[in-house]
Amino acid sequence: MTDAVRLTQVRKTYGKGGGAVTALDGVSIGFPRGTFTAVMGPSGSGKSTFLHCAAGLDRPTTGSVELAGVELTGLGEKQLTRLRREKIGFVFQAFNLLPALTVAQNIALPLKLAGRKPDRAAMAEVVRRVGLHDRLGHRPAQLSGGQQQRVAIARALVTRPAVIFADEPTGALDTRTAREVLGLLRDSVTAGGQTIVMVTHDPVAASFADRVVFLADGALVGELYQPTPDAVAERMTHLGAWAVV
Repeated sequence: MTDAVRLTQVRKTYGKGGGAVTALDGVSIGFPRGTFTAVMGPSGSGKSTFLHCAAGLDRPTTGSVELAGVELTGLGEKQLTRLRREKIGFVFQAFNLLPALTVAQNIALPLKLAGRKPDRAAMAEVVRRVGLHDRLGHRPAQLSGGQQQRVAIARALVTRPAVIFADEPTGALDTRTAREVLGLLRDSVTAGGQTIVMVTHDPVAASFADRVVFLADGALVGELYQPTPDAVAERMTHLGAWAVV
């Protein structure tokens, strides 16, 4: 099984001299195609920096990142932008939908930005999977939080990316809606073969993944396969994070 994303000895330092802060300290890890991985750790453990480096949003100080067979560290900004547009989908806690656009227009936006004409069959399949066929003419303000996140997931899926990076995708949702959204992400992996890397603080959310990897002080400190909420919470307790999450 080949990796959709691989980080090799990635180190990220902010600042110089005595004031330098190391956010990632020699992280090496791969994310196989067609898998769902959750990334967890205490506040300040390096989760956001990890996600940004893996997605080509930030450049490592040293080390390498390979995504869909392409080494990111040598790419210029235009090449990186094109690769992110074509190979990566993003799902954020805040949905990040454009309020003036309809659901259909928000979903198709990545294709439009890439100069690609939406494939009707592909669009219809994505809309069917997220259950939004009766909301296509609505604008984000007319939707619930859960529906808005479904639009965001559809937008991430429509380009058939090599990987979807999700940053606290259920953080703004109630428990029941969060489970529905997580089930949708899980289905996109199981039925659609998608690769997902999700940062979360929630053990229940992490339990939808195939694997949970734990960060602390910028380093990988463990992983858990076929996680349960209790097992994840227990591991987080040992990291000293559970009491403050």
